[in-house]
Amino acid sequence: MNIPIVNLQALIALAFFAAALFVARIVANIYRGKWPGASWMVLYLRALLGFLLAGAVLLGYYSFAGVDVISRYLS
Repeated sequence: MNIPIVNLQALIALAFFAAALFVARIVANIYRGKWPGASWMVLYLRALLGFLLAGAVLLGYYSFAGVDVISRYLS
């Protein structure tokens, strides 16, 4: 199975975005008080959310542009 690297980038961007939605749900539930958690945990999860969203946007942008940004780090 030979998947083009740009399509793999788009798939990874979608996975990052799905993970960001999951983390956002966790942050919202902790912030509302439905789940236990401290304020430092919310801060940590929001930082993680920022990195996930940045990765999703960057990989998605480059995959739509057709630029390969991950293969130079794999070889």
